[in-house]
Amino acid sequence: MSLLLKFFFAAVASTVISSLKLDYIESFFYDQRVQIKSALKLSTPQNPKSIMVLIDHDTVVKYKGFPSYIDHTHFLERLQALQPKFILYDFRSKDNELVDIEGNFADRIIFSEAVGKISHFYILTDELEMKGEAGKLQLNTPLEYINRLPAPKTSDTILFAKDGITRRFMISYQDTVLLHPQVAGWYNKSIRDLSNIRGQFELYDSIQGYTQYSAPGTYPVYRFDDIIEGRVPAEIFKDKIVIVGTDTGKSAKEYVATPFSSEVTAMRSTEYHANVIQTLIDNNAVVRWPRWMNIILTCLISFLTVYTVFALRPGRGLIVLMLTLVGLATAVIFAFVAFNIWIDLAHPFLAIFICYYFFIPYRLIKENRLTWEYYQRNKLLKQVEELKTNFISMMSHDLKTPIARIQGMTEVITSDDQKLSVSQHEALDNIKTSSDDLLKFINSILQYGRIESQGLELNLQSKDVNKLLSEVIKKHEFLAKVKKIKLNSNLEPLFPINVDPDLIKQVFSNLLENAIKYSREESTIYISSREADNNVYIDFKDEGVGIPTADLPNIFMKFFRSHDVKISTIKGSGLGLYLASYFAELHQGTITVTSQAGVGSCFTVKLPIN
Repeated sequence: MSLLLKFFFAAVASTVISSLKLDYIESFFYDQRVQIKSALKLSTPQNPKSIMVLIDHDTVVKYKGFPSYIDHTHFLERLQALQPKFILYDFRSKDNELVDIEGNFADRIIFSEAVGKISHFYILTDELEMKGEAGKLQLNTPLEYINRLPAPKTSDTILFAKDGITRRFMISYQDTVLLHPQVAGWYNKSIRDLSNIRGQFELYDSIQGYTQYSAPGTYPVYRFDDIIEGRVPAEIFKDKIVIVGTDTGKSAKEYVATPFSSEVTAMRSTEYHANVIQTLIDNNAVVRWPRWMNIILTCLISFLTVYTVFALRPGRGLIVLMLTLVGLATAVIFAFVAFNIWIDLAHPFLAIFICYYFFIPYRLIKENRLTWEYYQRNKLLKQVEELKTNFISMMSHDLKTPIARIQGMTEVITSDDQKLSVSQHEALDNIKTSSDDLLKFINSILQYGRIESQGLELNLQSKDVNKLLSEVIKKHEFLAKVKKIKLNSNLEPLFPINVDPDLIKQVFSNLLENAIKYSREESTIYISSREADNNVYIDFKDEGVGIPTADLPNIFMKFFRSHDVKISTIKGSGLGLYLASYFAELHQGTITVTSQAGVGSCFTVKLPIN
C-alpha cells in the first residue's frame, strides 16, 4: 500500500470521524477540565459580586412551613437596609404563582408594595417569552407589577450531551436580552453591547455562552432568618447581588447538575445564577474552537497515527501513540486552564484508535476471536441459568406437597379429642413452626423463579394502601406479641391508588416481619403512612440491631444476608428484601433504608399516586 493511499484512507477516516456526534464523550472531557481548573483554584473569581440567601430545611422547621408573604415583606425591609444593588428571587412557580410562598390576597398586596420600593428587584423564571407573547411572564394579581425576567437553566437534555448537565447560559432570546446580562451590565458596562460578550454562539433563536464555573461553595451563603434577625455583617451586602432561593431538597428544580457532578443536587440553582452573572461580569466565558479547526486537528492526528502504524514497530508505535494522547490531552487542558479555550478531544482521540485498529489486521482478528469467545461463554451462562431456574422451580413444587401433608397431619392431631402431653404439644408446635418457615422459604423461591423467568405480571386494582397495611399489621400482631413488641401505627388518610394488592401486601409483610424478627424484645415498631410530592410513603421504623453501613448497598440483592445475621440464630432466605424491592419497582416505586448499627432501621416504601 503506497504512502499516498494510506494518507487518503486516513483523510477519509478523519472526515467520517469528524462528522460523528460525540457530544456526550466530548462533554465528559470538558467536565474533567472544569474540575481540574477548579482544583487548581484558577476558576475562583477575584471579586465575587453575588451573595446567596437561602430558605433551607431548618428555616422551614423554624417557621413551621415556608416563610409567608408577610415574612418575605419583613425580610425585604431588613435586606434593603443593607443596600444591595440587586435582589433576585429564585423561587419555583406554577400557573404564574410562586409555589414556595404562601399568603392571602392582602398579604400579597403588602408584599407587592414592599417590592415596589426596591429599585432592582427581579423574580427569575425558566420560562421564555416569545415575540407577541407580552404579559406571559406576569404573576397573578396583585403581583402583576413585579418584574419577572427569564433566566433559564439550559441543561443538556435534548441537545448536546443529553446528560442533564447544565453547561450553558442564555444571553438573549429572539433579540430580547435576558436577566443575567442585564444584571452583569451594571458591573461591566462593556457587555451592554452584547457583541462584546466572549464565547457567544447562536443556537436557534437564542445567543448562548458557556459558564465559567467555580466550585460549589464559592459564593457566600446566609439563611433567610439570619437577615430578619440581623445576624449578618451589614457592609458585606452593599452594592452586591443578593440571590434568594430555597435549599430544602423538596424539588429537583432547586438544583442543577454541573460539570462537577451529575447528581440532581450537585449545585443550588441560586449558585448557578451566581456563576453565570460572575462569568458575564468578568467576561471570561469559555470559547469553543470552531468546527473547521477541529476537523483539521483530527486529520493531522489521523495522518500521524497511520504513519506510526506503518513506519514503526508495534511496540514503539504504541509508545508514540500513547505519548501523542498524553501530549494532546496536556495541550488542551493547558489551553482551557490558561485561556478558557475549549478544544475538542473526542474526535482526535477516536481518530487515533480507529486508524490504529483499522491498519493492524491481526489486532482486529484477535478482538473478533475474543468477542466470539465471550459470546459462547455468555450463551453457556444463559443455559446454566435456565437449568438452575428450572431446577429451583421443580424442586420447590415437589417440596410443597409433602409439606402440605405435614401441615395437614399436624392440624388433624391438634384437633383430635385425644389428650396430648406437654412434650407432645411442644413437638407439634415445633413441627408446625418449621413447616411454616419452610413453606415461606419455598414460596419465596417460587416467586424468585417467576421473576427470573419474567413471568410476573401486575394485577392492578384501586386500593386504599392504609387498608392493606392494616391487614398486614393485624396478621403480624401475634408474632409481635411473642416478643412483647408494640406495633405503633400512625396512618394518614390516603386516596386509593392503583396497586397489585397481593404484591403490595407481601412488600409490607416482608418489611414488617423483618422488623419484628430483628427487633429486641419489649421494643416498639413504628408504622406510618403519608402523602407528599405525588407519592405515597410508608415507613417501617424499628429499634432493632440495625444494619452495618458496609452492608447497606447490598441488602436488596438476592440471597444476601449480612455477616452478623448469618452467625446469629435468626433464620432467613435472603430473598425477602429482594422480592419487596422488586415488587415496589414493578409499581414504579422504590424502597429506601436508613440504619444505624445498634440503634435500629427505617425502611421507606415510596409508591407513585399516578
